[in-house]
Amino acid sequence: MQTKTSGLILIVLGLIIIAFPLLGILPFSLLLGISVLFLGIGLLIAGVIGIRASTTMGVVELILGIIALILGIGIIINPGFFSFLVALLIYIAGIFLIIIGIMAFFAKIRNKWVSIVPIILGLIYILIGSIVADPFYLGALIGIWLLITGIIMLFQD
Repeated sequence: MQTKTSGLILIVLGLIIIAFPLLGILPFSLLLGISVLFLGIGLLIAGVIGIRASTTMGVVELILGIIALILGIGIIINPGFFSFLVALLIYIAGIFLIIIGIMAFFAKIRNKWVSIVPIILGLIYILIGSIVADPFYLGALIGIWLLITGIIMLFQD
């Protein structure tokens, strides 16, 4: 019974976010921004405490803490920056898949599908990355994901 209720809630949320896609980005952007902000604070504290034990490690933690604070604030203030980061991660994953496919192609593997599949998936990732760079489409994809997840939950036993 609880699964069906959760499924219905996800379906309703998915439909709302599909109707208003930017609403789908705001919660994710805020959660990620707050998480990165706390990470930055933790790194700053660790850097200040750890600078006595290892000066190099303490400075590195301080620098990473400052970078994390700037990123966290940027993600909280601008949801478009969140879309940019998501697209960047998807691009990087696509490039890695293409590199793996090329490496497998030149390796002495009898089955060439081992090299073709990662290249095709990498190209699909890059295409999806260019789509989700726009916050509107990323929000719509989040809504579609919620809708599909809700429908699946409805039909589970």
